[in-house]
Amino acid sequence: MKQDIAFSMKHFVFSLFISLAILTAATCPAGASTSSIIIDAWSGEVLSASGADTQRYPASLTKLMTLYITFDALEKGIIKLDDQLPVSRNAANRSPSKLGVRAGETISVRTAVMALIIKSANDCATVLAEGLGYTEENFALTMTKVARELGMKNTTFKNASGLPNRAQKTTARDMALLGAAVYHHFPQYYKLFSATKFEYQGRTYYTHNHLLKNFDGADGMKTGFTNAAGYNIVTSAERNGKRVIAVTMGHNSAKLRDRQIAKLMDKGLTRLAMAGDIADSAAETPLSETSIGPENAWGIQIGAFSNYTKARNYALEIQDIGYSRLENKPVAVKPYQTGNTVVYRSQILGLNKNDAEKICNSLKKSNKSCIVVAVKGSEDSDQPQPLNRELILAHKL
Repeated sequence: MKQDIAFSMKHFVFSLFISLAILTAATCPAGASTSSIIIDAWSGEVLSASGADTQRYPASLTKLMTLYITFDALEKGIIKLDDQLPVSRNAANRSPSKLGVRAGETISVRTAVMALIIKSANDCATVLAEGLGYTEENFALTMTKVARELGMKNTTFKNASGLPNRAQKTTARDMALLGAAVYHHFPQYYKLFSATKFEYQGRTYYTHNHLLKNFDGADGMKTGFTNAAGYNIVTSAERNGKRVIAVTMGHNSAKLRDRQIAKLMDKGLTRLAMAGDIADSAAETPLSETSIGPENAWGIQIGAFSNYTKARNYALEIQDIGYSRLENKPVAVKPYQTGNTVVYRSQILGLNKNDAEKICNSLKKSNKSCIVVAVKGSEDSDQPQPLNRELILAHKL
């Protein structure tokens, strides 16, 4: 099984519905001011940010990447939740927090996953890392590789658990990217983060994430703490169809961390609710191209693909082949159902009509498919799918 796992690990291809812009990172020593960010989980819009690109120690937020790779292996059928993984001496000797598994024993993938989510068990993180990557060191290389593929440009992983390592750094913005990836790519497993307890060998373990009980709409994700990192959290909440993903790092206590993240999510959800009310009101009056503005009323559709990843990657390729007018423009991937089949339309938006037509003509001369499309709200829009639920690549504040 490990040969199959190793082969698959080399060929992981990840895509992310949201790509937050990355600023130049600065190393932040322990004790410096905190870092925070909150995003609209659906559009990727950064609702607020403070020190979001300052490098910090992730502590147990690291386990989100361990879980992301585990979920991918589960989805691909490389492993199953009931599979038994061996516990090495290295895993058994991990420092607390730990489940207390012993060398020579086996534990199920399901147990290891829940132990990471609820107990933040370092020994179980190593069990998963060794089960999927032969060694934890090799698994950490994969973690960093996947981080780059998700757009986490300022993150380096050195272990699967978040135990102290001076070279293991991340940023609040990168962690928001990872949180969004977990939520959007593996909805079938994301629901596990809402669990507040689990049992193992007759003992009940309770979550460290008190937001699940104390914040209306919170349903995950992960807390973390070391002396060098301070108190960190990545979390998500949904109210009335609006969802935010929030990160705060470097707090002096769990109470301060929880208070800050609750304040961020309250403000973010309120802002999204108000924006929704305004949008609903505006929708009562048809918008014209003029009212939207020529600078963002148009886009190009450059193909339809069998899956989201292919559609998004192709749009990014088109952006990279020399069209300066496409730089930093939002990419949209729109699912469209035809009969029993769903195809994913690849689009680049935020253009004026003249630029869209010129770029399409140039692409067609290169034997590439392209049609000019009007963004929803324009009089010429013929797009049947709503835009408000699709995930468009966001730009920095």
